[in-house]
Amino acid sequence: MDYNNLILAINESVAVVTINRPDKLNALNIQTMNELKSIITELNNNDDVSVIILTGSGEKAFVAGADISELNKLDMLAAKKFSEHGQEIFNLIENSHKPVIAAVNGFALGGGCELALACHFRIASENAQFGQPEVNLGIIPGYGGTQRLSHLINSGRAIEYILTGSMIDANEAFRIGLVNHVYSQKELMTKALELANKIAAKSRVTIRHAIEAVNASKVLSLKEGLAREASIFTLCCGTEDFKEGTTAFIEKRKPKFKNS
Repeated sequence: MDYNNLILAINESVAVVTINRPDKLNALNIQTMNELKSIITELNNNDDVSVIILTGSGEKAFVAGADISELNKLDMLAAKKFSEHGQEIFNLIENSHKPVIAAVNGFALGGGCELALACHFRIASENAQFGQPEVNLGIIPGYGGTQRLSHLINSGRAIEYILTGSMIDANEAFRIGLVNHVYSQKELMTKALELANKIAAKSRVTIRHAIEAVNASKVLSLKEGLAREASIFTLCCGTEDFKEGTTAFIEKRKPKFKNS
Protein backbone atom coordinates (compact mmCIF):
# COMPACT_ATOMS: atom_id res chain seq x y z
CA MET A 1 0.00 0.00 0.00
CA ASP A 2 1.15 3.55 -0.72
CA TYR A 3 1.23 5.99 2.21
CA ASN A 4 0.96 9.76 1.92
CA ASN A 5 1.91 10.71 5.49
CA LEU A 6 4.15 7.79 6.47
CA ILE A 7 7.51 6.59 5.25
CA LEU A 8 8.31 2.90 5.61
CA ALA A 9 11.86 1.56 5.51
CA ILE A 10 12.71 -2.08 6.24
CA ASN A 11 16.31 -2.91 7.13
CA GLU A 12 16.72 -6.67 7.44
CA SER A 13 14.04 -7.57 10.01
CA VAL A 14 13.51 -4.08 11.48
CA ALA A 15 10.81 -1.78 10.09
CA VAL A 16 11.12 1.98 10.62
CA VAL A 17 7.86 3.92 10.27
CA THR A 18 8.34 7.69 10.04
CA ILE A 19 5.37 10.02 10.44
CA ASN A 20 5.98 12.56 7.72
CA ARG A 21 4.04 15.82 8.03
CA PRO A 22 6.93 18.14 8.91
CA ASP A 23 5.03 21.31 7.96
CA LYS A 24 2.44 20.36 10.64
CA LEU A 25 5.03 19.06 13.13
CA ASN A 26 3.78 15.57 12.21
CA ALA A 27 0.35 16.21 13.76
CA LEU A 28 -2.07 13.28 13.62
CA ASN A 29 -4.92 14.01 11.25
CA ILE A 30 -7.56 11.43 10.33
CA GLN A 31 -5.66 10.30 7.23
CA THR A 32 -2.45 9.74 9.20
CA MET A 33 -4.33 7.76 11.85
CA ASN A 34 -5.89 5.54 9.20
CA GLU A 35 -2.48 5.03 7.60
CA LEU A 36 -1.02 4.07 10.98
CA LYS A 37 -3.72 1.44 11.43
CA SER A 38 -3.02 0.06 7.98
CA ILE A 39 0.77 -0.01 8.30
CA ILE A 40 0.81 -1.66 11.75
CA THR A 41 -1.58 -4.33 10.46
CA GLU A 42 0.61 -4.80 7.39
CA LEU A 43 3.80 -5.13 9.44
CA ASN A 44 2.19 -7.50 11.95
CA ASN A 45 1.39 -9.77 9.01
CA ASN A 46 4.83 -9.46 7.42
CA ASP A 47 6.90 -12.52 8.33
CA ASP A 48 10.11 -10.70 7.38
CA VAL A 49 9.64 -8.08 10.13
CA SER A 50 10.53 -8.75 13.77
CA VAL A 51 10.57 -5.26 15.34
CA ILE A 52 8.94 -1.92 14.51
CA ILE A 53 10.35 1.55 15.26
CA LEU A 54 8.04 4.59 15.19
CA THR A 55 9.53 8.07 14.80
CA GLY A 56 8.78 11.49 13.30
CA SER A 57 10.38 13.33 10.42
CA GLY A 58 12.73 16.23 11.09
CA GLU A 59 14.35 17.22 14.38
CA LYS A 60 11.51 19.23 15.95
CA ALA A 61 8.71 16.76 16.51
CA PHE A 62 7.86 13.12 16.97
CA VAL A 63 4.17 14.04 16.82
CA ALA A 64 3.12 17.47 18.11
CA GLY A 65 -0.48 16.39 18.74
CA ALA A 66 -3.74 15.93 16.91
CA ASP A 67 -4.78 18.19 14.06
CA ILE A 68 -6.60 21.00 15.91
CA SER A 69 -8.45 22.10 12.78
CA GLU A 70 -10.15 18.69 12.74
CA LEU A 71 -10.77 18.68 16.50
CA ASN A 72 -12.47 22.07 16.32
CA LYS A 73 -15.23 20.67 14.10
CA LEU A 74 -16.30 17.85 16.43
CA ASP A 75 -19.74 17.69 17.99
CA MET A 76 -20.42 15.24 20.82
CA LEU A 77 -21.39 12.32 18.57
CA ALA A 78 -18.39 12.79 16.30
CA ALA A 79 -16.12 13.23 19.33
CA LYS A 80 -17.03 9.79 20.69
CA LYS A 81 -16.27 8.15 17.35
CA PHE A 82 -13.05 10.19 17.08
CA SER A 83 -11.84 9.02 20.49
CA GLU A 84 -12.85 5.38 20.03
CA HIS A 85 -11.21 5.24 16.59
CA GLY A 86 -7.93 6.55 17.99
CA GLN A 87 -8.08 4.17 20.93
CA GLU A 88 -8.64 1.25 18.54
CA ILE A 89 -5.49 2.15 16.59
CA PHE A 90 -3.33 2.70 19.66
CA ASN A 91 -4.62 -0.57 21.16
CA LEU A 92 -3.47 -2.27 17.96
CA ILE A 93 0.03 -0.90 18.60
CA GLU A 94 0.06 -1.81 22.29
CA ASN A 95 -1.14 -5.35 21.55
CA SER A 96 1.09 -5.90 18.54
CA HIS A 97 2.86 -9.24 18.87
CA LYS A 98 5.94 -7.52 17.44
CA PRO A 99 7.73 -5.01 19.69
CA VAL A 100 7.05 -1.38 18.79
CA ILE A 101 9.70 1.11 19.92
CA ALA A 102 8.99 4.86 19.96
CA ALA A 103 12.07 6.89 18.98
CA VAL A 104 10.90 10.29 20.20
CA ASN A 105 12.86 12.95 18.36
CA GLY A 106 11.20 16.16 19.62
CA PHE A 107 7.71 17.20 20.67
CA ALA A 108 5.42 14.33 21.72
CA LEU A 109 2.34 16.23 22.81
CA GLY A 110 -1.33 15.29 23.11
CA GLY A 111 -1.99 12.51 20.65
CA GLY A 112 1.75 12.26 20.04
CA CYS A 113 2.39 11.53 23.70
CA GLU A 114 -0.45 9.00 23.63
CA LEU A 115 1.09 7.35 20.57
CA ALA A 116 4.43 7.04 22.36
CA LEU A 117 2.66 5.64 25.44
CA ALA A 118 1.01 2.95 23.30
CA CYS A 119 4.41 1.68 22.14
CA HIS A 120 6.08 -1.07 24.13
CA PHE A 121 8.85 1.27 25.25
CA ARG A 122 10.27 4.68 24.45
CA ILE A 123 13.68 6.23 23.87
CA ALA A 124 14.14 9.96 23.41
CA SER A 125 16.46 12.59 22.03
CA GLU A 126 17.77 15.26 24.37
CA ASN A 127 15.35 17.83 22.92
CA ALA A 128 12.27 15.65 23.40
CA GLN A 129 9.28 17.15 25.19
CA PHE A 130 6.32 15.08 26.38
CA GLY A 131 2.96 16.35 27.54
CA GLN A 132 -0.82 16.02 27.64
CA PRO A 133 -1.86 19.68 27.16
CA GLU A 134 -5.46 18.92 26.12
CA VAL A 135 -6.79 20.75 29.19
CA ASN A 136 -5.70 23.99 27.49
CA LEU A 137 -8.21 23.21 24.71
CA GLY A 138 -11.06 22.44 27.09
CA ILE A 139 -10.82 18.66 26.63
CA ILE A 140 -8.97 15.70 28.15
CA PRO A 141 -6.73 13.13 26.43
CA GLY A 142 -8.93 10.90 24.28
CA TYR A 143 -6.55 8.33 22.81
CA GLY A 144 -5.71 6.54 26.07
CA GLY A 145 -3.51 9.13 27.77
CA THR A 146 -5.43 9.20 31.06
CA GLN A 147 -5.07 5.42 31.35
CA ARG A 148 -1.59 4.64 30.01
CA LEU A 149 0.22 7.57 31.63
CA SER A 150 -1.16 6.69 35.08
CA HIS A 151 -0.09 3.06 34.63
CA LEU A 152 3.39 3.97 33.42
CA ILE A 153 4.22 6.57 36.06
CA ASN A 154 2.48 6.99 39.40
CA SER A 155 -1.10 8.29 39.28
CA GLY A 156 -0.29 11.41 41.31
CA ARG A 157 2.30 12.57 38.78
CA ALA A 158 0.05 11.59 35.87
CA ILE A 159 -2.93 13.61 37.08
CA GLU A 160 -0.70 16.63 37.80
CA TYR A 161 0.65 16.60 34.24
CA ILE A 162 -2.84 16.13 32.80
CA LEU A 163 -4.46 18.85 34.95
CA THR A 164 -1.71 21.41 34.38
CA GLY A 165 -0.85 20.53 30.80
CA SER A 166 2.81 20.86 31.78
CA MET A 167 5.68 19.74 29.56
CA ILE A 168 8.04 16.93 30.58
CA ASP A 169 11.56 17.30 29.21
CA ALA A 170 13.71 14.32 28.25
CA ASN A 171 15.72 14.17 31.47
CA GLU A 172 12.59 14.34 33.63
CA ALA A 173 10.92 11.73 31.43
CA PHE A 174 13.87 9.44 32.07
CA ARG A 175 13.84 10.13 35.82
CA ILE A 176 10.15 9.20 36.20
CA GLY A 177 10.35 6.14 33.95
CA LEU A 178 8.52 7.55 30.97
CA VAL A 179 11.47 6.78 28.68
CA ASN A 180 14.14 4.09 28.92
CA HIS A 181 17.07 6.04 27.46
CA VAL A 182 17.99 9.58 26.37
CA TYR A 183 20.41 10.15 23.50
CA SER A 184 21.61 13.03 21.38
CA GLN A 185 19.50 13.78 18.32
CA LYS A 186 22.33 12.45 16.16
CA GLU A 187 22.52 9.15 18.05
CA LEU A 188 18.81 8.48 18.47
CA MET A 189 18.05 6.37 15.41
CA THR A 190 21.37 4.52 15.59
CA LYS A 191 20.59 3.52 19.17
CA ALA A 192 16.99 2.65 18.26
CA LEU A 193 18.24 0.31 15.54
CA GLU A 194 20.76 -1.25 17.93
CA LEU A 195 18.01 -2.02 20.42
CA ALA A 196 15.70 -3.31 17.69
CA ASN A 197 18.37 -5.58 16.22
CA LYS A 198 19.20 -6.95 19.67
CA ILE A 199 15.55 -7.91 20.13
CA ALA A 200 15.26 -9.21 16.56
CA ALA A 201 18.03 -11.73 17.29
CA LYS A 202 15.79 -13.47 19.84
CA SER A 203 13.07 -16.02 19.16
CA ARG A 204 9.99 -14.30 17.72
CA VAL A 205 7.79 -16.85 19.47
CA THR A 206 9.34 -16.00 22.83
CA ILE A 207 9.13 -12.24 22.21
CA ARG A 208 5.44 -12.54 21.32
CA HIS A 209 4.73 -14.52 24.47
CA ALA A 210 6.69 -12.06 26.63
CA ILE A 211 4.66 -9.13 25.30
CA GLU A 212 1.44 -11.02 25.98
CA ALA A 213 2.48 -11.78 29.57
CA VAL A 214 3.55 -8.21 30.36
CA ASN A 215 0.42 -6.71 28.79
CA ALA A 216 -1.71 -9.07 30.89
CA SER A 217 -0.39 -7.39 34.04
CA LYS A 218 -2.24 -4.21 33.04
CA VAL A 219 -5.67 -5.81 33.18
CA LEU A 220 -5.38 -8.78 35.55
CA SER A 221 -4.98 -9.07 39.31
CA LEU A 222 -1.60 -10.33 40.54
CA LYS A 223 -3.07 -13.79 41.14
CA GLU A 224 -4.57 -13.91 37.64
CA GLY A 225 -1.42 -12.49 36.10
CA LEU A 226 0.77 -15.10 37.72
CA ALA A 227 -1.54 -17.84 36.42
CA ARG A 228 -1.29 -16.36 32.93
CA GLU A 229 2.49 -16.16 33.22
CA ALA A 230 2.67 -19.85 34.22
CA SER A 231 0.50 -20.83 31.26
CA ILE A 232 2.62 -18.84 28.82
CA PHE A 233 5.85 -20.17 30.35
CA THR A 234 4.48 -23.68 29.80
CA LEU A 235 3.77 -22.89 26.13
CA CYS A 236 7.31 -21.59 25.68
CA CYS A 237 8.71 -24.85 27.03
CA GLY A 238 6.94 -26.73 24.26
CA THR A 239 8.65 -24.82 21.43
CA GLU A 240 11.61 -25.77 19.27
CA ASP A 241 13.23 -22.46 20.18
CA PHE A 242 13.19 -23.42 23.88
CA LYS A 243 15.04 -26.63 23.06
CA GLU A 244 17.51 -24.73 20.87
CA GLY A 245 18.06 -21.94 23.40
CA THR A 246 18.76 -24.24 26.34
CA THR A 247 20.91 -26.60 24.26
CA ALA A 248 22.97 -23.71 22.90
CA PHE A 249 23.55 -22.43 26.44
CA ILE A 250 24.77 -25.84 27.60
CA GLU A 251 26.98 -26.15 24.51
CA LYS A 252 28.30 -22.58 24.99
CA ARG A 253 27.29 -21.35 21.56
CA LYS A 254 24.87 -18.79 20.15
CA PRO A 255 21.37 -20.16 19.56
CA LYS A 256 19.99 -20.44 16.05
CA PHE A 257 16.30 -19.80 16.57
CA LYS A 258 13.78 -21.05 14.02
CA ASN A 259 10.92 -18.95 15.44
CA SER A 260 8.86 -22.04 16.15
